[in-house]
Amino acid sequence: MTEKYTKGETHGCIVCGKLYQLYVVTDKSGKFLDAKVMSAGGNLVSYAARPLVACEKHSNAEIESAVARVYGGQNENDD
Repeated sequence: MTEKYTKGETHGCIVCGKLYQLYVVTDKSGKFLDAKVMSAGGNLVSYAARPLVACEKHSNAEIESAVARVYGGQNENDD
């Protein structure tokens, strides 16, 4: 079984920058595994490489556009 580490982090909304508190789970080497948004009004954005959060008020199109702008396109097979 892989050792997992959880820590609290602050992340900004990928679209507008509003701050949210997250619990981020990593493995022993620091690779991102999972996250949970602890602040009200935020949702976790599916992105395999790192924890991302967006406000509930933003549309899926806005979120996808912001992720593509910041990180480029994401392939379904990315780990």
